Amino acid sequence: MSLYEKWQNALQNQSNNAQKQAFFKNYLEKETEAYKKILDSRTQVIEGRLDELAKEYDMDEVTFMGFLDGINTSLENQLPLEDLTGESEIKLSIVFDKLFYNMLAAKAPWLYELKEWDNIFTAQERAAIRKKYNEDHRAVSNKIGRNDPCPCGSGKKYKKCCGA
Repeated sequence: MSLYEKWQNALQNQSNNAQKQAFFKNYLEKETEAYKKILDSRTQVIEGRLDELAKEYDMDEVTFMGFLDGINTSLENQLPLEDLTGESEIKLSIVFDKLFYNMLAAKAPWLYELKEWDNIFTAQERAAIRKKYNEDHRAVSNKIGRNDPCPCGSGKKYKKCCGA
């Protein structure tokens, strides 16, 4: 079984609520510490063997796979997670604005509100990324009202044209 499959099984195989809470509490603490370390040192490229990087970030290999699963969409080149083993050589080229955007999308205030972001972006830059996120996720209705111009281009109201 691959590390990624083990991670997926760990996510799904929490039998009771207390066990699930303990699992996620542990994971979120480890993830937060890893991001603090990355942001504090302004590390854009992380490379090495997966098992050694897991130890460096104080995680076991399966938990580190969860971290990789979370950060994968914020990388310059995504990793083939299903193919990774403990001996795999990996290179993470982090795109920080993408990472901040994805943290907003994940609704993870414990990550996007870290004070270590001050080392990476100014408050204005973070506000600009939030604005872009909000614009991208704004609900837009494509519904045509009865009294709106008809989309066929006839110049008539919808109710007198295609909506009749």
